[in-house]
Amino acid sequence: MNISQHLQDLGITLPPVAIPAAAYVHFVQTGNMVFLTGHIAKRDGQPWVGQLGKTMTTAEGQQAARAIAIDLLGTLQAAVGDLGRVRRIVKVMSLVNSTGDYTEQHLVTNGASQLIAEVFGDQIGAHARSAFGVAQIPLGACVEIELIAEIAEITTTE
Repeated sequence: MNISQHLQDLGITLPPVAIPAAAYVHFVQTGNMVFLTGHIAKRDGQPWVGQLGKTMTTAEGQQAARAIAIDLLGTLQAAVGDLGRVRRIVKVMSLVNSTGDYTEQHLVTNGASQLIAEVFGDQIGAHARSAFGVAQIPLGACVEIELIAEIAEITTTE
Protein backbone atom coordinates (compact mmCIF):
# COMPACT_ATOMS: atom_id res chain seq x y z
CA MET A 1 0.00 0.00 0.00
CA ASN A 2 1.27 3.47 -0.87
CA ILE A 3 0.67 5.41 2.36
CA SER A 4 1.22 8.82 0.76
CA GLN A 5 -1.40 8.11 -1.89
CA HIS A 6 -3.77 6.69 0.71
CA LEU A 7 -3.43 9.86 2.83
CA GLN A 8 -4.13 11.95 -0.25
CA ASP A 9 -7.22 9.83 -1.01
CA LEU A 10 -8.41 10.50 2.56
CA GLY A 11 -7.88 14.24 2.08
CA ILE A 12 -5.14 14.35 4.72
CA THR A 13 -2.09 16.60 4.41
CA LEU A 14 0.57 15.90 6.99
CA PRO A 15 1.86 18.97 8.82
CA PRO A 16 5.55 19.79 9.22
CA VAL A 17 7.12 19.02 12.56
CA ALA A 18 6.71 21.94 14.97
CA ILE A 19 9.52 23.43 16.99
CA PRO A 20 9.61 21.80 20.46
CA ALA A 21 7.91 23.93 23.10
CA ALA A 22 10.26 22.85 25.90
CA ALA A 23 13.40 20.78 26.57
CA TYR A 24 12.70 17.68 24.44
CA VAL A 25 12.91 16.30 20.93
CA HIS A 26 9.91 15.16 18.89
CA PHE A 27 11.21 11.65 18.29
CA VAL A 28 13.96 9.24 19.23
CA GLN A 29 14.91 6.19 17.22
CA THR A 30 16.71 3.26 18.76
CA GLY A 31 17.20 0.23 16.54
CA ASN A 32 13.98 -0.36 14.62
CA MET A 33 11.82 1.45 17.16
CA VAL A 34 10.74 5.09 16.93
CA PHE A 35 9.30 6.81 19.99
CA LEU A 36 7.26 9.97 19.36
CA THR A 37 6.85 12.55 22.09
CA GLY A 38 3.38 13.45 23.29
CA HIS A 39 1.53 15.73 20.90
CA ILE A 40 -1.25 17.97 22.23
CA ALA A 41 -4.47 18.64 20.40
CA LYS A 42 -4.44 21.77 18.27
CA ARG A 43 -7.17 23.59 16.43
CA ASP A 44 -6.31 26.37 13.99
CA GLY A 45 -2.67 26.11 15.09
CA GLN A 46 -3.44 26.80 18.76
CA PRO A 47 -3.83 24.41 21.70
CA TRP A 48 -7.30 22.85 21.64
CA VAL A 49 -8.28 23.80 25.17
CA GLY A 50 -11.01 22.02 27.08
CA GLN A 51 -11.93 19.42 29.64
CA LEU A 52 -13.92 16.32 28.77
CA GLY A 53 -17.00 15.99 30.93
CA LYS A 54 -17.09 19.73 31.58
CA THR A 55 -16.57 21.87 28.46
CA MET A 56 -16.25 19.18 25.78
CA THR A 57 -18.24 16.17 24.60
CA THR A 58 -16.80 12.76 23.79
CA ALA A 59 -17.40 13.41 20.07
CA GLU A 60 -15.38 16.65 20.27
CA GLY A 61 -12.63 14.78 22.10
CA GLN A 62 -12.56 12.18 19.33
CA GLN A 63 -12.09 14.96 16.76
CA ALA A 64 -9.20 16.34 18.83
CA ALA A 65 -7.61 12.88 19.07
CA ARG A 66 -7.96 12.42 15.30
CA ALA A 67 -6.22 15.78 14.76
CA ILE A 68 -3.39 14.63 17.02
CA ALA A 69 -3.05 11.39 15.03
CA ILE A 70 -2.50 13.46 11.88
CA ASP A 71 0.19 15.50 13.67
CA LEU A 72 1.79 12.28 14.93
CA LEU A 73 1.89 10.87 11.41
CA GLY A 74 3.61 14.06 10.23
CA THR A 75 6.25 13.63 12.93
CA LEU A 76 6.62 9.93 12.17
CA GLN A 77 7.16 10.72 8.50
CA ALA A 78 9.83 13.27 9.44
CA ALA A 79 11.49 10.66 11.67
CA VAL A 80 11.59 7.81 9.14
CA GLY A 81 11.44 9.60 5.78
CA ASP A 82 8.70 7.39 4.32
CA LEU A 83 5.65 6.06 6.16
CA GLY A 84 5.95 2.97 3.96
CA ARG A 85 8.82 1.94 6.25
CA VAL A 86 6.42 1.53 9.18
CA ARG A 87 6.10 -2.17 9.98
CA ARG A 88 3.84 -1.80 12.99
CA ILE A 89 2.25 0.85 15.15
CA VAL A 90 3.17 -0.74 18.44
CA LYS A 91 1.62 1.45 21.12
CA VAL A 92 -0.47 4.58 21.55
CA MET A 93 -0.79 6.28 24.93
CA SER A 94 -3.44 8.93 25.42
CA LEU A 95 -3.94 11.45 28.20
CA VAL A 96 -7.41 12.98 28.31
CA ASN A 97 -7.98 16.17 30.29
CA SER A 98 -11.19 15.16 32.05
CA THR A 99 -13.30 15.59 35.12
CA GLY A 100 -13.08 13.09 37.95
CA ASP A 101 -16.33 11.40 36.98
CA TYR A 102 -15.71 11.25 33.21
CA THR A 103 -15.17 7.64 32.08
CA GLU A 104 -15.02 7.72 28.28
CA GLN A 105 -11.30 8.36 27.80
CA HIS A 106 -11.08 5.17 25.75
CA LEU A 107 -13.75 6.45 23.37
CA VAL A 108 -11.95 9.78 22.96
CA THR A 109 -8.75 7.91 22.09
CA ASN A 110 -10.64 5.95 19.42
CA GLY A 111 -10.45 9.12 17.31
CA ALA A 112 -6.70 8.55 16.94
CA SER A 113 -6.74 4.75 16.89
CA GLN A 114 -9.35 4.55 14.16
CA LEU A 115 -7.49 6.99 11.91
CA ILE A 116 -4.21 5.12 12.38
CA ALA A 117 -5.90 1.82 11.49
CA GLU A 118 -7.55 3.46 8.47
CA VAL A 119 -4.23 4.82 7.21
CA PHE A 120 -2.09 1.72 7.76
CA GLY A 121 -4.67 -1.08 7.68
CA ASP A 122 -5.30 -3.56 10.46
CA GLN A 123 -2.10 -5.54 10.10
CA ILE A 124 0.20 -2.55 10.61
CA GLY A 125 -2.13 -0.05 12.29
CA ALA A 126 -3.69 -2.21 15.04
CA HIS A 127 -1.85 -1.33 18.24
CA ALA A 128 -1.68 -1.74 21.98
CA ARG A 129 -3.10 1.25 23.77
CA SER A 130 -3.58 3.02 27.08
CA ALA A 131 -6.02 5.86 27.73
CA PHE A 132 -5.83 7.82 30.97
CA GLY A 133 -7.92 10.57 32.47
CA VAL A 134 -5.79 13.36 33.92
CA ALA A 135 -6.54 16.55 35.83
CA GLN A 136 -4.68 18.81 33.39
CA ILE A 137 -2.47 18.77 30.28
CA PRO A 138 0.11 21.44 29.34
CA LEU A 139 -1.42 24.64 27.96
CA GLY A 140 -4.87 23.43 28.97
CA ALA A 141 -5.08 21.08 25.97
CA CYS A 142 -7.91 18.57 25.99
CA VAL A 143 -5.89 15.55 24.80
CA GLU A 144 -2.23 14.52 24.48
CA ILE A 145 -1.10 11.37 22.65
CA GLU A 146 2.25 9.67 22.15
CA LEU A 147 3.11 6.83 19.79
CA ILE A 148 5.67 4.04 19.36
CA ALA A 149 6.31 2.48 15.96
CA GLU A 150 8.48 -0.28 14.56
CA ILE A 151 10.12 0.48 11.23
CA ALA A 152 11.89 -1.56 8.58
CA GLU A 153 15.63 -1.36 8.34
CA ILE A 154 17.01 0.48 5.37
CA THR A 155 18.71 -2.07 3.18
CA THR A 156 21.34 -1.21 0.65
CA THR A 157 22.51 -3.26 -2.27
CA GLU A 158 26.08 -2.96 -3.37
